[in-house]
Amino acid sequence: METKLGLLLWSQATSWEDFEAAARRVDELGYDQLWVWDHLYAIFGDPYQPIFEGYTALAAWAKVTSRAKLGLLVGANTFRNPAVVAKMLTTIDHISGGRAIAGLGGAWHELEHKAAGLDFGSGFGQRLDWLEEAVGAVRAMLDGASVTSAPGGHYAFDDFRLLPVPVQAHLPILIGGAGERKTLRTVARYADQWNAMGSAEFLRHKVDVLRQRCDEVGRDIADIELTAGCKPIIRSTEAEARRVWEAQMAHNKTPMSAVRDDDTFWVGTPDMVAERMLELTPLGFHRFLGECAAPYDDETFVRWISEVVPMVDRA
Repeated sequence: METKLGLLLWSQATSWEDFEAAARRVDELGYDQLWVWDHLYAIFGDPYQPIFEGYTALAAWAKVTSRAKLGLLVGANTFRNPAVVAKMLTTIDHISGGRAIAGLGGAWHELEHKAAGLDFGSGFGQRLDWLEEAVGAVRAMLDGASVTSAPGGHYAFDDFRLLPVPVQAHLPILIGGAGERKTLRTVARYADQWNAMGSAEFLRHKVDVLRQRCDEVGRDIADIELTAGCKPIIRSTEAEARRVWEAQMAHNKTPMSAVRDDDTFWVGTPDMVAERMLELTPLGFHRFLGECAAPYDDETFVRWISEVVPMVDRA
């Protein structure tokens, strides 16, 4: 199966000019998905660094790109009412000519919630219950249905409907996360794409659990595109790649001690990155979503899609 790539641009520690220029470049190079975080505070290093808001960034990118699908990896469900989210996604779908993806997740960053006065819930389990309810409603809204909440839920929709409906007949939903009891159940019920990060061993187990959750709801796991997250930095030597990594982390006020053991950073040669990808393809991962920090690394952008992908596809 053909390997597909998307790129997420870190929205922290950058100027708008550099952020927009990188999005244009990713689109020009042929990446077919373009992503951004959904956070109010920086999530690597010092939280009090500049960071751009997600949905407005997607709307702006929609006018300076022409090919890549656009989404949040992933939208914090706690930040906004799901009806507003569905409306924003529909608007972005029209702005972009049908390129929106609904990236959704339960949210995890307590500091930004507390600072902004946003309800963080009683714990992660409650937030995932809210997510389950929200995703079901958003799916129905995007499909053109009128939505009224059942009694006792977290939300109180009352005959809410989207006008206009999205450009896409089926605007896809991506859900991020790997919690086995709740998140993967929501993925099985509603997701068109599922994004997770980790080692081949970790992801092999999660795929098995997702398959069980799909069986429980009567869905074929093959209907869900599995996407693997990573943070590639590609150079001709590992030492050179590491120097780039260290400079990026310094720019983002992130000590190397905080990321050194993070196995989602793929720092090395094209052969090494291809090897990491090939560890995951037998599990069903044929799309890889790379996160890229500012200052944005054009060499990695170019080499991942032009050198590494052909190596993987030939294997």
